[in-house]
Amino acid sequence: MKLPIKKVVWVSSSYKDFMEFPLLVRSAVGYALYYAQQGTRHEHAKVLSGMGGAGVVEIRENAPGGAYRVIYTVEMEEIVFVLHSFQKKSKSGRATPKQELELLKVRIKEAKILYKKMQQGKK
Repeated sequence: MKLPIKKVVWVSSSYKDFMEFPLLVRSAVGYALYYAQQGTRHEHAKVLSGMGGAGVVEIRENAPGGAYRVIYTVEMEEIVFVLHSFQKKSKSGRATPKQELELLKVRIKEAKILYKKMQQGKK
């Protein structure tokens, strides 16, 4: 039996920021998000450490123009919330910059509020 495909919801400016990525990066990330919609994880998607569990995932794509990241959560049933899209500019290793992690905490709260409103609308 095939499971239903999860809906993708873009939080705040994540979609606008994503659309500024190069086409090949957007295609690769879109494919990885499709895996998330199916309830699985693409090989370029890794659990983002420091976010309190396995529900926050980072898709990593590299291109000649730089490194790109899209972060999503599957903590809420039936929906993949894309929390943040950005080009990684840090020169200090692979770690996600602290300001990006702080922004993610705010966006997770936004996603939870949005999810609650969506659930109330179903009743």
